[in-house]
Amino acid sequence: MPLTTESQELLPINIGGEMRLGGGDESATLYPATGEVVARLRAPSLADVDEAIVRADHAFRTSGWAQKKPHERAAVLHRVAALIRERAEPLAQRQRLDNGKPITETRNLVASAAATFQFFASACETLEETITPSRGDFMTMSVYEPMGVVAAITPWNSPIASEAQKVAPALAAGNAVVIKPAEATPLMALELAALCEEAGVPRGLLSVLPGRGSVIGDAITKHPLVKRVSFTGGTSTGKHIAHIAADKMMPVSLELGGKSATMVLEDADLDHAVNGVLYGIFSSSGESCIAGSRLFVARSLYAPFMERLSARAAALRVGDPADERTQMGPLITARHRESIERYVDMGLSEGASLRTGGARPEGSLYERGYYYRPTILEGVKNSDQICQQEIFGPVLVAMPFDGEDALIAQANDSVYALAAGIWTRDYKRAWRIGRAVQAGTVWINTYKQFSISTPFGGWRDSGLGREKGRLGILQYMEQKSLYWGLNEQPLAWAN
Repeated sequence: MPLTTESQELLPINIGGEMRLGGGDESATLYPATGEVVARLRAPSLADVDEAIVRADHAFRTSGWAQKKPHERAAVLHRVAALIRERAEPLAQRQRLDNGKPITETRNLVASAAATFQFFASACETLEETITPSRGDFMTMSVYEPMGVVAAITPWNSPIASEAQKVAPALAAGNAVVIKPAEATPLMALELAALCEEAGVPRGLLSVLPGRGSVIGDAITKHPLVKRVSFTGGTSTGKHIAHIAADKMMPVSLELGGKSATMVLEDADLDHAVNGVLYGIFSSSGESCIAGSRLFVARSLYAPFMERLSARAAALRVGDPADERTQMGPLITARHRESIERYVDMGLSEGASLRTGGARPEGSLYERGYYYRPTILEGVKNSDQICQQEIFGPVLVAMPFDGEDALIAQANDSVYALAAGIWTRDYKRAWRIGRAVQAGTVWINTYKQFSISTPFGGWRDSGLGREKGRLGILQYMEQKSLYWGLNEQPLAWAN
């Protein structure tokens, strides 16, 4: 899909349902494979942010969306899913340009977004409220109501899927939503908002406000009309949002960083384990919060496993995201690649040895894009910085382990606790280690597989709260208790 003349024109953004130029700074989104401009736009001004949120609040109170029967909201969300599927290929190509992911992966992300809207349409339509057990001369009920205006702050690594995971349940619950996409990847949020309005979401209920998180994200989070923030991104930013939320007494969902351990036991199926480890760290070019970036291999298996793993890593196809054969595309920006290079240099300075990779690929194909080879470091200790800090790139650190207790202790020795992987034929051992490892998600004999029906989130510095799952819709609702008096006589105390 060639770049279009759109790259020479300023792209309007969605401010309270009105498509217009923002009043803030101008920026350009670049195709990571070539560095070419995909689109130019202006971020919203702070006045634009306030206007969008005020309009969202007005739409929440007057559009009738929150008052629709659940099945009526569900019907609109089903239409959103259908529109995404109808336009799947243009959307996938658009996302390829937006963040440089291989086309095979962006197709999967678009399909995931459609499935998310379909799932939460069903969750909305079937959500049950409760008559709770009576404890007196009254009937008690527990019901759920929308919050109002909620904010969805999304990352650059998988835009349309991440945005769907926040927008779909928030709309299903009856809320208005302000989306703050990553500054580097604003295009998919704009596409998604347009599809939602086309499907029947009332105008003004959705806004898309791209720009710098420290400016636009802060303004959204601090706004008194914003009742909840769902954020996916870096841990330091998440903690900053948590501080603002604490001052507002506002609930948040924070899906943050990871340094996930993947563990290969002595009896692992090597074909499955090698493929799973490669996919867990090098798919998405390692730009994934749940990347299996710390590898622990049973010492008796370490040498043959690493020989096989390294050879396969070196053979991965790094290349043009438009090529269906490409397994790893470019990194998001030149600056991010430089950050990864600094991490690798740091690991080597700490005493690590380079098993494979550790450099930019050579050749004319790679001259303009932000490519980096799949990299494996070994000869490290779990306490080294390279094993403790999130790199967010195609860099794996590998260590042998001796004994189950030592394995569990090392896997849990991290400020992060987002995900983990276990490779073994022993189901009892898998259960034991899976329960002992501290992580929000544990994969056993697979990795990086997702289901919208299964809750997702992390512990410790990996975040707060959960997204997805049938009850994920409740994250965007307030619970209310109703008491219905059944007593025949007036309350005796006042007699």
